[in-house]
Amino acid sequence: MRKRISPAVRSAGLATAVAAAGLLLAACGGSDAPPATTLDPQLVAEGKAIFRDDTFGDEAQWTDTLRMHEVIEQAVSPNTALAVGLKVDAEALPPAVVAAIQQGAVDLDSPATTVTLLKLGAVVGVKAQVETVNGVDRIRRLGITCALCHSTVDDSFAKGIGKRLDGWANRDLDPGAIIALSPALDEATKAVYRSWGKGKFDPRFNVDGLSKPVVIPPAFGLQGVPRVTFTGDGDEVAYWNRYVSVVEMGGQGSFSEPRLNLDVVHGTQDLVSAKLPALQAYQLSLAPPPPPAGSFDAAAAVRGQQLFAGRAQCISCHAGATFTSAQLHPPSASMAEPESPSYASRSATKMYRATPLRGNWQHAPYFHDGSAATQEAVVETYNQRLGLGLSAADVRDLAQYLRSL
Repeated sequence: MRKRISPAVRSAGLATAVAAAGLLLAACGGSDAPPATTLDPQLVAEGKAIFRDDTFGDEAQWTDTLRMHEVIEQAVSPNTALAVGLKVDAEALPPAVVAAIQQGAVDLDSPATTVTLLKLGAVVGVKAQVETVNGVDRIRRLGITCALCHSTVDDSFAKGIGKRLDGWANRDLDPGAIIALSPALDEATKAVYRSWGKGKFDPRFNVDGLSKPVVIPPAFGLQGVPRVTFTGDGDEVAYWNRYVSVVEMGGQGSFSEPRLNLDVVHGTQDLVSAKLPALQAYQLSLAPPPPPAGSFDAAAAVRGQQLFAGRAQCISCHAGATFTSAQLHPPSASMAEPESPSYASRSATKMYRATPLRGNWQHAPYFHDGSAATQEAVVETYNQRLGLGLSAADVRDLAQYLRSL
C-alpha cells in the first residue's frame, strides 16, 4: 500500500530539499570568497552603537552647510517624513507617547512633533541636539548615521513605525527629495536630487557632477563577501564605510583614492578611522534574513536550483556560499548596461562584481540601477540578453529559487 504524505510534511520535505540544494551549490562553483571570521562580541556591540547613532561629526554638512535643521523645524511633519521614507523606532517611544499616537492625540501634521521625535532619538538614522528655548524645542545641531539608508523597521506599530531591522536597505527612502529640501541649494541642483526617486542614491554625484543613481544596497550578508560594492572598489567593508562617512555623509576625516584622483579631507579631527573596525564587525554580524514562510514555491525552487547550476549558467558568476566572487566583470556583462553615464566608468575599478544573492527577496528592485522590478524580470532579462532559451516555466522556477535564498 502506498503511504499517504500530508501536505504539511510534503512542504517541509521540499523546503529541506531546497536547503540541501543550496548547500550543494555552495560546495561547487569554486568561490574565492574569504572564509568567515569569528567576530568579537564587544566589537560588534560597539559597532552597533556606531551604526545606529554615530554621525562622525557630519553635522558640519547637514547643519552648517545644508541647514536641514531649519527645514525640519519649519516644514517637516511626521507625515511628511514618513512620505519620504524616514522611519520611526517604536522602541524609542515612551509608553505615554505610544498611547497618545494610538488615541489620535498626537498631531502628525506638525513639524513640532517631528522635533519631539528627534529629541527622543526615535527617527532612524537622524540624530539631533534639541534644546528647549522659552518653552519651545529647537534643533541646534543635526546629522545622519549609517542607519538612515541601511536600516528600516518592521511596521509592527504602523506603516513606517516599528522595531529596527538593521542592515536592510531602506528602499522607501527618498534621499534626493530630502536633500532637495535644503535652502542652501540652487534650483538646478535640487532638480537633479528630485529626479533620483525612492530607494536610490548617487554616491558619486558630489564627486564628478554626473547623475546616475543606484539602488541603496543592503548592509547584511557581507560576511565572506570579497567585494562589497556594486563595482568592487574596496576589499573590505571598511573601505566603503570610510568613503560614505567622509565623502557622502560629510563626516570629519579623510578619504583618498588614487585611482579616482580623489583626496577628500573634512575638518581637522579624524572622527572616522578609529570607528571603522567596530562598524565593520557589526555589519559582518548581520545575517541575510531568511525568506518569509510561504513566500516561495519550494517544489519550483528545487527545479530552479537545477537551472541555476545548469542551463541558466548563473553559477558561473554567482558561485559558492555567498553567491558571488572576487572576480570583476566588464560593463558589457551587466544587464543594466549600456547606460549613460555608465556607473562603472565612474568607479575606481571601471568594472562590476556579481551581486550576492542571499536575502534578495528583501531588496527589490534589482540590478544596480533598479531596472528589474521582480526576480522574474531579472531572469527574463538574462534569458533575452544571453539567449539562454529558457521557457516561461523555467523563468518562474528560477525566480522561485532566487526567492528561497
